[in-house]
Amino acid sequence: MQSLTDTKLTIYGEQFTNRMLIGSALYPSPEVMQAAIATSGAEIVTVSLRRQQTKQAGDDFWTLIKEMGLRVLPNTAGCHSVKEAVTLAQMCREVFATDWIKLELIGDEYNLQPDPIALLEATEILLKDGFKVLPYCTDDLVLCQRLDALGCEVLMPWGAPIGTGKGLLNPYNLQTIRTRLPHQTLIVDAGLGLPSHACQALELGYDAVLLNSAVAGAGCPITMAKAFEASTVAGRLSYLAKAMPQKEVASPSTPTLGMPFWHAN
Repeated sequence: MQSLTDTKLTIYGEQFTNRMLIGSALYPSPEVMQAAIATSGAEIVTVSLRRQQTKQAGDDFWTLIKEMGLRVLPNTAGCHSVKEAVTLAQMCREVFATDWIKLELIGDEYNLQPDPIALLEATEILLKDGFKVLPYCTDDLVLCQRLDALGCEVLMPWGAPIGTGKGLLNPYNLQTIRTRLPHQTLIVDAGLGLPSHACQALELGYDAVLLNSAVAGAGCPITMAKAFEASTVAGRLSYLAKAMPQKEVASPSTPTLGMPFWHAN
């Protein structure tokens, strides 16, 4: 059982047991949102100041978020420029009383791909301003290395374009990032659609997953939240246990020793 000895998820020095971060948007109702998040066991919930304005969602939304007693991770969803993202991050720090920020900077409207150049610039500005930045980026090794060099302690490469539910489109890239940045806390963010996708990410050695649409858009968000919670546990245990090596030819699982002689060949 020594191989199953685990550490907790660490984000900028804070430790968490659950390896799923969950979003608070797109649910059919505030009540379903609260129930799904509670069922997931998530300890961190993401919120968007721009897309979930109090005057639009109602005061009840913020009340529900506060009642859950979770660590709030505000994001800069919808930003397209460095100035826009930095300004929104500073507003989030005031509103939510936290120096954590999930940095999102959209570079392409078609697939909502993060802008790598603007992301690096905004990350450097926010880190110097005292923020603990969790940058949402593509599965590009060099970009992740640059973000790591700036001082980010958490990186969040996508599995697929946000909201697509396609899962891990390029496991090789994600595995390479994990191998080359063994010290980093890595979280797959965006594109997951099924619990098996989350399990695969954890099996690759990623520390956690962040998702929203996969739960909020499910037929039963509450049940799907539970399924994702179970999948992260399974994926992490699988990673710790270390999978058997793959083989090119079949290998019998039942030993020949002790079998009747007519079955031996």
